[in-house]
Amino acid sequence: MTLPSVGGFPGSAGGTQSAAGAVLPSDPSAARDWDEYRLRAARRIQVASAGETFAGALPDPLQSIPVLQVQLNRDGSVREILVLRVPGQSPQTVEMASRAIRRAAPFGSVAHLPRPWQFNETFLYNRELKFQLRTLVEAP
Repeated sequence: MTLPSVGGFPGSAGGTQSAAGAVLPSDPSAARDWDEYRLRAARRIQVASAGETFAGALPDPLQSIPVLQVQLNRDGSVREILVLRVPGQSPQTVEMASRAIRRAAPFGSVAHLPRPWQFNETFLYNRELKFQLRTLVEAP
């Protein structure tokens, strides 16, 4: 359940609150293009799943690397999550990653962006099955 917003949405000023009580970053719908939308969505996923993430350098090797495609409705709600890569080790991370995406949704309107309304995200899991998002690792 998403509570009334605190920012990025009409009549708000900072972020939305997740069901777990975390204040999520601003609405990705203000993004100018898909790269910016994906970056904002990744930040929302990270904050909404703070207890399931880790910071710092990526381990070598990573435990698991699921890749998901998030297909969106016009309003930014999740229409479908497709699995583009199932990891050989720890395949349960696919479901864990899907839950993290749904926990952060909705992501904000995509009506102003070109179709198809979708983005991909790669989850980088360590041995403790905590993740970092490739989008954020690669962000400037």
